[in-house]
Amino acid sequence: MLAVVAPGQGAQTPGFLSPWLALPGFAGRLAALSQALRERPGAPAPGPDLASYGTEADADTIRDTAVAQPLLVAAGIAALAELVGSDDPAGTGAYDVVAGHSVGELTAAFAAGVLTGEQTMALVGARGDAMAAAASTTRTGMTAVLGGDRDEVLAAVAAAGLTPANDNGGGQLVVGGTLEQLTAFAEAPPARARLVPLQVAGAFHTEHMRPAVDALAPVAAALEPRDARVPLLSNKDGQQVASGREVLTRIVAQVASPVRWDLCTEALRELGITALIELPPAGTLAGLAKRGLRGIEIVALKTPDDLDAARALVREHAKAPGTEGQE
Repeated sequence: MLAVVAPGQGAQTPGFLSPWLALPGFAGRLAALSQALRERPGAPAPGPDLASYGTEADADTIRDTAVAQPLLVAAGIAALAELVGSDDPAGTGAYDVVAGHSVGELTAAFAAGVLTGEQTMALVGARGDAMAAAASTTRTGMTAVLGGDRDEVLAAVAAAGLTPANDNGGGQLVVGGTLEQLTAFAEAPPARARLVPLQVAGAFHTEHMRPAVDALAPVAAALEPRDARVPLLSNKDGQQVASGREVLTRIVAQVASPVRWDLCTEALRELGITALIELPPAGTLAGLAKRGLRGIEIVALKTPDDLDAARALVREHAKAPGTEGQE
């Protein structure tokens, strides 16, 4: 059983799309996704050039929420199409379950067949803009908490007035709140825990993002999703969600709610997956899988050089109908 997962914001690095754009099919797909992003209702003019952001922009530029989110999702969509050789990946039977971390849930919604590429870019463009606007109203941030006793860490987080925004499992928790709260937390950290301030624009997946939820809801409501053709795990609770409308409802609410990647990992384990492919820019979720899903085969699809290994996993592990003999 094969899982495909998509990373969230923070996975991007300068120039990560350069080797991918050497593939003619990838370049054409990225151009089409960029056009969809520019032509969505309410898009700012002249609109982003995703190829330029993914090859020439520096780290500060692609850290901008309004840039990073569509860049990540477009990269995942285009790479998935390259992997399975189809612009309708959900119909190929090339994988058995999908999940995405934070904004990666939109990539997963495409991979499950809930949204088209154009719909996905319209939604991620609105999401990035809305979250950037929400982050600009209050000085907030996020800190990774590594190690320590879980109960003691959660007690310290609550005492500081922070929110456990991303529970990634394996002793990795990301908390969010105001800069003042984060400073006080750093001055009295939980015992045996290491704190790593994150270079993000705001406290994502906390109540500070509530204005973004309100802005994103009507955009999602205007879309016409399909029901999932591939099982899709939700960041809310790790549960499979089949209804396309429910997928969108959860994606919108997740903007201001914690990401429970630990529960997604648990669900993958219970499903009995034997292999996992992380879409580009890959590495983060593959690393978590190595700790949380021991014994499975993993490919972090970082560059086109990894495509052969990823396609081998499709041939050897996918159980969905239509995968027999796939090349």
